[in-house]
Amino acid sequence: MNQVLIVAIIFGSVVLIPAIIGGTILLSIKLLKGKTSRKDQADDSKIIQEMYQGLSLMEERVEALETILLDREKRGL
Repeated sequence: MNQVLIVAIIFGSVVLIPAIIGGTILLSIKLLKGKTSRKDQADDSKIIQEMYQGLSLMEERVEALETILLDREKRGL
């Protein structure tokens, strides 16, 4: 059980930390720049949606891995 939690934490950290850092950097650059056009905003929205979808898929994969590990642990393998 502890191994599953460790794997989940590692995978979650590998995905979330770069996403949070990248998003923070992008937002700070946009705020400092100040000038944004509608096209830039649309592009940014599209990128953020793609990142969200990618993170959702990654979350599903991590949950599948957790299930596999728990099943193996229950069987004693």
